[in-house]
Amino acid sequence: MKKFLPLVLVSLLLAACNKPAGELVGIGTKGNFSEANPYGMVYVKQGAYMKGDDAQNPFSTSSSDRSVAVSVDAFWMDETEITNDEYKQFVYWVRDSIARTLLIEAGYDEYGIYSDDMYYEEEGATSETQVPLNWKRPVPWNTKDYDILEVFNQLNYEEESIINVSLLRYRYEWINYDEAAKLANKLDVTTGKYPKNAKARVDSCWIDEDGTIHDTTIVRKVTKRRDFISNRIVGIYPDTMMWVRDFQYAYNEPMLKMYFSHPGYAQYPVVGVTWEQAYAFCHWRTSFFNGAHKVKGQDYRLPTEAEWEYAARGGRKMALYPWGGNYVRDNKGCFLANFKPLRGRYTDDTGSTTMKVASFAPNDFGLFDMAGNVAEWTSDAYSGASNSWINDMNPKSQFDAKKNDPVVLKRKVIKGGSWKDVAAYLQCGMRTYEYQYESRPYIGFRCVRSYIGDKTK
Repeated sequence: MKKFLPLVLVSLLLAACNKPAGELVGIGTKGNFSEANPYGMVYVKQGAYMKGDDAQNPFSTSSSDRSVAVSVDAFWMDETEITNDEYKQFVYWVRDSIARTLLIEAGYDEYGIYSDDMYYEEEGATSETQVPLNWKRPVPWNTKDYDILEVFNQLNYEEESIINVSLLRYRYEWINYDEAAKLANKLDVTTGKYPKNAKARVDSCWIDEDGTIHDTTIVRKVTKRRDFISNRIVGIYPDTMMWVRDFQYAYNEPMLKMYFSHPGYAQYPVVGVTWEQAYAFCHWRTSFFNGAHKVKGQDYRLPTEAEWEYAARGGRKMALYPWGGNYVRDNKGCFLANFKPLRGRYTDDTGSTTMKVASFAPNDFGLFDMAGNVAEWTSDAYSGASNSWINDMNPKSQFDAKKNDPVVLKRKVIKGGSWKDVAAYLQCGMRTYEYQYESRPYIGFRCVRSYIGDKTK
């Protein structure tokens, strides 16, 4: 009898370790998930603050919008504005993807990934949609092979060995959740079907035989989830001409020729990027990250105005400026940001136009340049009195303006002030706008990513 005692003990131990039969125990997913710090980002803890002007608006007799108490969830934010060097990674990725596509079309199959069960689309689809690109095989940019050079010449200006930057285009898709959320488009979960009259207003882009991008808005009958998907094609190279276009009678040709291309400006904030280009960058960054990780992360995106302002305040309740004080100089008389200090005296803060990111001390969240250097795009549509109607929890006023919408609906909030602005624009609560299709030598951007996990961190 004694020889069976160890077996009985083992059986009891195994039973104790197993989940109780017939009980609600979940599917076994561990609840202690902890998100790794995204590279180059800092954690902004959840909190509440008074959104809006902390003082009387200096540009009018009274503030155009009242202050309102709002709460913001935790998120990650780039510690600096996106630099020229970082944006070039996007540009080079687009360039290399086009090069690989052209090589596949020319018969160099090693630049694609093929399988026996591959689905080929109807005639007229591009080879990029048919064949996944082989990113493990480098693009032979320094080759002397005449045939490959002929392929690459399709990317260049005529009779020049310089890449035609107008061909650097990024195509992406997204789901129109606003359209999907309409009551008239509500899915009947009992039948798995959408209402008979369900319709979605979506964007549709394509390139014709002449290489022209066509952007239109269509109303599509909804019968399946994919009918809510829009697509867009965006030229992604920064506009370098705005250095002389925006500042006439000023010698800015060196910035036009060198600012984005020269390695000396690698760690300067990228400028000349529209809101639409910044939005495309966020989509690419998300895809690039998810393609390298088994566990996908939250989307990279532009911050809402509320997130940006909360982050700029650095956790201080009534911070007029990101550093917390009411003045733009420290106790030694040194300026605390890159802006236009006095009438025409741009260099008094040690910078004339843009400066290297992180040239000044960070705020209490560890974020650099939340005032000055370059103003920054947010995701929000601009309204003169949005604080009167926004939600007090994670407020946003995002609007996906279509091509044929009035231009007033294409205004986006920009925050932070820039190297060419006076001090008032550096205030955390100050807001202004620019049109989403415009690029300026004083507007850049940074990304955020919603936080997953314990928000009391």
